Amino acid sequence: MEKKKIWLGSIFVIIAAVLWGLDGVVLTPRLYNLPVPFVVFLLHAIPFALMNFIFYKEYKKLKEFKIHDLIFMGLIALFGGAIGTLSIVKALFLVNFHQLSVVVLLQKLQPIFAIILARLILKEKTGKDFIVWASIAIIAAYFLTFGLNAPHIDAGNKNTILAAMYSIIAAFSFGSATVFGKFIVTNFDFKTATFFRYGFTTVIMAGILLFTKGFIPLVNVTKANWIILLIITFTTGAGAIALYYYGLKFIDAHISTICELAFPLSAAFFDVIINKSILSPVQWIAAFVLMITIVKISLNQNEIIEYKKA
Repeated sequence: MEKKKIWLGSIFVIIAAVLWGLDGVVLTPRLYNLPVPFVVFLLHAIPFALMNFIFYKEYKKLKEFKIHDLIFMGLIALFGGAIGTLSIVKALFLVNFHQLSVVVLLQKLQPIFAIILARLILKEKTGKDFIVWASIAIIAAYFLTFGLNAPHIDAGNKNTILAAMYSIIAAFSFGSATVFGKFIVTNFDFKTATFFRYGFTTVIMAGILLFTKGFIPLVNVTKANWIILLIITFTTGAGAIALYYYGLKFIDAHISTICELAFPLSAAFFDVIINKSILSPVQWIAAFVLMITIVKISLNQNEIIEYKKA
C-alpha cells in the first residue's frame, strides 16, 4: 500500500508540474495585451473571490494570528505572490513567445535560493558539496541563457537577457516565500495558508495598482482574456496547487523535486511543439546539467534533513 501511495503522490505532482509548464508556455503569455501588474492582480483576485464561497470560515482564523504570523504571511504574499509572479509574468511577456523554455528553466534555480536563505534565516545546515553544485548550476544557467555567445545587449537579444534577469528574480522571490512559509505551516494548515496568501497578495497588488494608477477598465479585458484567466484559475493556478499539495502528502521532498522536473521539461516540449522555438545544442546540454544539479542539491539537502530527524 505504501508503494501505491508513493506512485499516487508522484503522479499528482507530475500532473501539477505539467500544468505549470503548459501555463508558462500556452496560457499566461496569451495575456500579453494587458499590463503585467493588472494580470498578476487578476490571477490572484479571481481565485481568492471564488475561494470565499468555499473557505469563508477561514476568516475566523484571523483571531489566531499573532503579529509575527501576519508579518510572515505578508512576506509570503509580497515575495511569492506579488514580486515573484510579477517577475515571471514580465519575463514571459518580454520574450513574446520566443525562448519561453529558457525563462521557465531558469526559474528552477529556486531551490538554490531557498536553501541559501534557509541557512541565513533559519540557521539550517546546507547539504554536502552545496557550493560546488550551486556553482555548476549558475554556470549552466549562464550557458542556457547565452549559449556560446558572449553576453551583449542589442535589438536581437535585449529582451531575452531582461527576461532571464526577471526569471532569476522570480526564482529568488519564490525561494524566499518557501522559507517564510516554514514559519506559517508550523501553526496553520495548507488551506489557511493558501487562502490568506491569495488574499494578502490581492490586497498588495490592489495597493500597487492604486498607487501606480495601473487599473484598467474591465471592458478592456477581452473575452479571450477572461477565458484564459478562468482556465488558469481552475487548472494551472489554484487547481494545480491543490493537486501538488495533495500529492505531496504521500511522497518525500526529494521525490517531489524529481517529479517537479516535469515542469521545465514539459515547458520545453510545449515551447517546441506549439511555438516552434528551438534551443541550441549547447542550451539543451546546459538545461540537462541544470536539472542534474537541482536533483543533486535537493538529494544532498534531504540527507541533512533526514540526519537531523534521526
